[in-house]
Amino acid sequence: MASYNRVILVGNLTRDPELRYIPSGTAVAEVGLAVNDRRKNASGEWVEETTFVDVTLWARTAEVASEYLSKGSPVLIEGRLKLDTWQTNDGQKRSKLKVVCERMQMLGGRGGGGGGSGGGAGGGEARPRQDSEYSEAAPPQESYDSEPSGPSGPSGGADDGIPF
Repeated sequence: MASYNRVILVGNLTRDPELRYIPSGTAVAEVGLAVNDRRKNASGEWVEETTFVDVTLWARTAEVASEYLSKGSPVLIEGRLKLDTWQTNDGQKRSKLKVVCERMQMLGGRGGGGGGSGGGAGGGEARPRQDSEYSEAAPPQESYDSEPSGPSGPSGGADDGIPF
């Protein structure tokens, strides 16, 4: 039977990222994420529910999070679920479901209410580099709401009737 383990969450950090390095030199950051859900209950009243999720970030993503994010920063996390299990000193078995981040997108603008949470309207992106990728960063996000200025626009300066 096939399985699929993918999580996409949008929320706010509950604490500043805790950055550390493992003996191999790889960066690891732990963050808490608060995800809000709003829905109507059986009586038709709106109910807010907050879910708190622990997230582990690795490599450059961890370093970027530590540098640019702080408590309250809005962020999108894409990753997979992982069950951590351990035994306490008194012999009790414990477990916790966490998210291992494979892609992070900072949301909000510079200086916006998220404590320095990104760059510009599109925010910033950090994720582990894949061998098949040509670039670690996403292409710049552009807005085509207004006409381009001069010959550097998509139409190359020629007026070919394209409305943007």
